[in-house]
Amino acid sequence: MGRIADAFENARKEDRAALVIYLCAGDPDLDTTAELVVAAAEAGADVIELGVPFSDPTADGPTIQRAAERSLRGGTTLSKVLDTVRVIRGRTDVPILLFGYYNPILSYGEQKLVDDAADSGADGFLVVDLPPEESAGLRGPAVERGLDFVPLVAPTSNPERIAQAAEAATSFIYYVSMTGVTGSKAVDLASASERAGTLQRELARPVAIGFGVKTKDDVATVAPHVDGVVVGSAVVSAIEDATSPEAAVGSVRELVSELAQGLSRQ
Repeated sequence: MGRIADAFENARKEDRAALVIYLCAGDPDLDTTAELVVAAAEAGADVIELGVPFSDPTADGPTIQRAAERSLRGGTTLSKVLDTVRVIRGRTDVPILLFGYYNPILSYGEQKLVDDAADSGADGFLVVDLPPEESAGLRGPAVERGLDFVPLVAPTSNPERIAQAAEAATSFIYYVSMTGVTGSKAVDLASASERAGTLQRELARPVAIGFGVKTKDDVATVAPHVDGVVVGSAVVSAIEDATSPEAAVGSVRELVSELAQGLSRQ
């Protein structure tokens, strides 16, 4: 198993869900991104989704859109994100899942990205707008290099799409709790997590739920039903509200530590 699968397995052994934390690379800058990843890992994050900023992040709400804009204005590129992963890997073994959109991947070149990502110490890819049936060009080379491919399913996904996602998944499946964008509040997070749990049992694959999970109470609501919980916009908002990079690191450390208190299945 790779680092991501190991993280989920370790969480199961501890009778809790794994905590997946999203950070936008380059927000507020790439040096601080490395510090944020280390702080989140030390505070209890099991996996880091490291967002590659993109100019048209259609699945993201205003909070993460603003983070991507700040990052791009600062000169962040996919190549620089991989350089940052190398720095991070020298400081922590926390699994790093590159999260983003297909356009920058296509521009970079799928095989080249897979090779460079593997060499940097990244652990896999989650590409929001790359459906499983179109993913062979990235997934195939990724699997050959030992990298994970994480597909998404939503409440609107039909059985065929869900089966394709289950076939493509190498570590876990990301269940989007609602129809909408990141940062939204799920109408009924409890029901969404129960649906995700049912999917997890039917597919016999780890499932992590995201979108609308913001607080320790939200984490505690969904954790008994799934193997993983994803928190993104709340973390990015804490960074945005911070008065300095140092304050951002402290805020993220505090927030992740609080979120981790809700992970128990009990």
